[in-house]
Amino acid sequence: MRKRLSIKINSLLERHFPERRLFLRSDADTRFIRLRPVTQLLGFAGSAAIVAWAIIATSILLMDSIGSGNFRDQAQRDQDAYERRLNELSSERDARAEEALAAQERFNAALSQISLMQSELLSSETVRRELETGIEVIQGTLRKTMKDRESARDQLADISEGGETVSASNASDDAAMDFLTSALEATAQERDQVVADAQDALIRADEMQSEIQMMADKNDQIFRQLEEAMTVSVKPLDKMFRAAGMNPDRILNEVRKGYSGQGGPLMPLSFSTRGEAPSAETERANDILKDMDALNLYRIAAQKAPFANPVKSAFRFTSGFGYRWGRMHNGTDFAASHGTPIYATADGVVTHAGWQSGYGKLVKIQHQFGIETRYAHQSKIRVKVGQRVSRGQRIGDMGNTGRSTGTHLHYEVRVGGKAVNPMIYIKAANDVF
Repeated sequence: MRKRLSIKINSLLERHFPERRLFLRSDADTRFIRLRPVTQLLGFAGSAAIVAWAIIATSILLMDSIGSGNFRDQAQRDQDAYERRLNELSSERDARAEEALAAQERFNAALSQISLMQSELLSSETVRRELETGIEVIQGTLRKTMKDRESARDQLADISEGGETVSASNASDDAAMDFLTSALEATAQERDQVVADAQDALIRADEMQSEIQMMADKNDQIFRQLEEAMTVSVKPLDKMFRAAGMNPDRILNEVRKGYSGQGGPLMPLSFSTRGEAPSAETERANDILKDMDALNLYRIAAQKAPFANPVKSAFRFTSGFGYRWGRMHNGTDFAASHGTPIYATADGVVTHAGWQSGYGKLVKIQHQFGIETRYAHQSKIRVKVGQRVSRGQRIGDMGNTGRSTGTHLHYEVRVGGKAVNPMIYIKAANDVF
């Protein structure tokens, strides 16, 4: 039964795969290889399987390439948006600082003018009181003189003799009366002028107070806009550093100690030279300047920490951080074509640029905050030991050197010598910006 089935199968296969013989001829002998139908079928099936595997693998690679390209484009757009936002915030910060300083200068000038007006008003009030006192004295003297004159007239009516003496006395009293009357009129006119000047000063003081209130309202609006802008700008950066496991206070203090002077630190305002406590507006302005200073320090720190991708062209992630096949994988692998540019992810100094066992051609960059980045398996290194590099500067080309199964970049981030997941930094920046 089995023999008959085998014969039927063999005859069926011979229709499509007839038996063939391959002759191998040499100088001394001739040999042949018989290719049975079953052998030909197995060879055809194996060839078809290889072709199908090649088609499927190519499709998978194309899909990964398209997907990684979209991811990289999105990451590039996010990075461009982050840089544009930093530039816009820096320009807005400078403009708001100038407006705040100009408003504070106008406010101080108005205060000085009000103080001067108040001093003049007090001086006018003092003069007015002195004149009123003088007028009261003159009026008392005038009343006494008029009583004396009336008494003299009564005596004149009673006395009929000594006419010449009485006439001389009356003439003297009339002259004194005319002098006092003139002095009283002049004093009254001066008093009225002082009162009028005092009223004008009060009216002007009210107008200045209204202008000061308007300026205070405008300053308050400017301060509120600045405070809101600082809140929107500083909190996401603080969140980014915390998401990366970095203490923002320690980072800012370290940047402040090694400050390079880019843009200059913002100093607090101080308008009093007499040791007086600062006003509420001055304290608000100083708080805004502190936030601006923190924003500037955050900008510098962001350049010195690896918050960027080392590959800007289309790529795909082939292996992440963690255990792989029972061994610890200390970095993240980025796969792309041979020669793809590799970029520094933060400002720093090159400490190694050459071959290292397992890593192949390797570049190590030491950054601030105890952070080191490594770029392995390169085909070409474009930096030297001791060279200072900036974030986004090209440091080499992707390759397949060292212990590697294909062209890719092995990227590591180490903090204090200990390897950490590089995606912590990359995702922290992507989530915020």
